[in-house]
Amino acid sequence: MAQHIVGYGSHLQLQPHTSPTFFSTTLSPSYSTFFPSLSSPPSSISILRSSPSSIPLNHEEPRLQNHDHLSFLNLQPICSEDHFDRVLAEAQLQQHALLVVWVANWCRKCIYLKPKLEKLAADYYPRLQFYSVDVNAVSHKLIARAGVTKMPTIQLWKDSKKQAEVIGGNKAYLVINEVQEMIQNEFTM
Repeated sequence: MAQHIVGYGSHLQLQPHTSPTFFSTTLSPSYSTFFPSLSSPPSSISILRSSPSSIPLNHEEPRLQNHDHLSFLNLQPICSEDHFDRVLAEAQLQQHALLVVWVANWCRKCIYLKPKLEKLAADYYPRLQFYSVDVNAVSHKLIARAGVTKMPTIQLWKDSKKQAEVIGGNKAYLVINEVQEMIQNEFTM
């Protein structure tokens, strides 16, 4: 029976291969570099991904990471229009605002801006939830509904309505300043 290392977030576990996987690869002989506790290499690694409907909407356990004495909070992905509607509905029930960052994997400014937004997300947690939407992974209908025309676009949503937005065409520090101003304006209203 083949053994697989199955990853869920930062947790790995060794288990028999009995379920379908999305990605599987054979380990190279240097497996001991990455898995020193294993006495022999597993036959392959499987990485399972959850479906959008199984992504939790509650935020009891934020994904904080310490890196050079800074705290970062991963932007939570939105994978579909239905998921977007559920996130908006939950935020409205909890009377929270949310920040939605519209990005594309080919956008250099999006890549440079992401760590700065993750730092900002940690600064405002739990008063404000931060989400990201990859425009290549969702329907064009959702992108048009949000009025997104350029990458990156950072929008503030409250009561299921877009309240304000910043289009990230400037240098990252200027965009972050504009986003902070947008957030402060929302909290002072």
